Amino acid sequence: MSTQNLSGVSVSCDLSGLAIGLVLARGCQDPGTTDDLVAAAVAKAPALAADEAAKKAARDMLRFGKYKPTGRGKPASEYLLQAALENQFPRVNALVDLCNIVSLETQVPISLIDLERAGVTAFNVRRGKTGESYVFNAGGQSIELEDLLLTARGDEPCANAVKDSLATKLGPDARDVLAVIYAPASRLAAARQATERLAELYRARCHGEVASAVLA
Repeated sequence: MSTQNLSGVSVSCDLSGLAIGLVLARGCQDPGTTDDLVAAAVAKAPALAADEAAKKAARDMLRFGKYKPTGRGKPASEYLLQAALENQFPRVNALVDLCNIVSLETQVPISLIDLERAGVTAFNVRRGKTGESYVFNAGGQSIELEDLLLTARGDEPCANAVKDSLATKLGPDARDVLAVIYAPASRLAAARQATERLAELYRARCHGEVASAVLA
C-alpha cells in the first residue's frame, strides 16, 4: 500500500494502474469572482471534446466489476465537459468552481472533501464494497458504490469520481479542503498537471497553505 502524508493528513491507495493526485489546502479565503477562469476554461471545451482518448481513458478507469461508467454514472470530468459545451457550466462556490475548472481543463475527475466536516485525518482510495452507498445531494438521492473508484474517510466512503457525498461536500464556509484527483496511470502527466494547477489556484486565489503530491 502506498501512503502520502500532507500536513497531518494521510491518504493511502493500494490499487494498481492509477495516478492519484492530492491537493491539501488550509485556511482558504474567498477569492471573490472566478468568472475570468470559468470563461477561459469553457472556451476550450470544443477542443477538449475532440480528445476522445481522454474520455475513453477516464471511463475505462471506472469500468470495473459491476460498475459501468455510462449515463449518470459517467466520470465527473465528462459531465463538466458536456455542461461547458451547453453553456451550463455549474457554479457552486469559489473553491468548488476552481476544482471544476481544473477537472474540465485536464479531463480527469476530482473529488473535493471538506476536512472539517470529514472529521478525520486518514483517507483511503479504493473500490466500493458490496452494499455501500451514500446520499449525494440535498434531495436525498443516493449512489450505489459497489466497484466504483472512491475515497473513504477511515472505512466510510465520502467521495468518488462521479458524485461526492453530501456529508463532506463543501459548504460556503469551508476553509480546509482535500482534493483527490483520479487518473489512469496512462495519463500520469494529466494527473500531475491537474495537481499542480489546482495547488497553484488555491495558493494564488484563495491564499491557502497548500501541500500537494501524486501517488503513482
